[in-house]
Amino acid sequence: MKNQPRVLIVEDEPAIAELIAVNLRHNGFAPVWAEDGEAAQRELDAVLPDAILLDWMLPGQSGLVLARKWRADARTKGVPILMLTARGDEPDKVQGLDAGADDYITKPFSTQELLARIRAVLRRRAPEQVSDSVTIAGLTLDAGTHRVTWKDKPLKLGPTEFKLLHYLMKHPERVHSRQQLLDKVWGDHVYIEERTVDVHVKRLRESLGVAGAMVETVRGAGYRFTAHAQFPAAA
Repeated sequence: MKNQPRVLIVEDEPAIAELIAVNLRHNGFAPVWAEDGEAAQRELDAVLPDAILLDWMLPGQSGLVLARKWRADARTKGVPILMLTARGDEPDKVQGLDAGADDYITKPFSTQELLARIRAVLRRRAPEQVSDSVTIAGLTLDAGTHRVTWKDKPLKLGPTEFKLLHYLMKHPERVHSRQQLLDKVWGDHVYIEERTVDVHVKRLRESLGVAGAMVETVRGAGYRFTAHAQFPAAA
């Protein structure tokens, strides 16, 4: 039973929560249900789950507020969050991803889609098997210790941003399309949209600060990591 990934379902509609829980249980997961933010926080304080399925519309604090709160907390920062919502509009998706969600599932969704997305975020969370280190123009990424430094100052990156930066730094000066990045960084991307790449690149640049200038947008083509970036004067 120890190998069953624990999934916290934060959903205020019992019928939906039960349906999700039954399907997760039948597919080798250990679901835990919380009907609002307070109950979810109690579960998180007790045992950290492997992933969180978070409904957008909740009584009290919204899923968006909870996602931001858990991303800001060092203990829960690395737990993958999948937003569940009936809001399928593009601005809402971007808002959910910007709040710290790793993925976004629009209701109604199929069981297979849900399972595929959960497995995908769990794979992305798995530690890197390689332990190499790469340094380009003052930016150093050490896969073994999972650390990133800019001119010897430590930087904080989320798990997906770390993996994205690792791939870009291992293949510098090349232009990578969003589709190529989905293949190489996300792996199983059958349900992940290319727009997700843009959100994570934006988050990566923000985490890198001045060094974010090395992650260039190539219009109409994708992204490139370059050592020949134009840094701000303060760099």
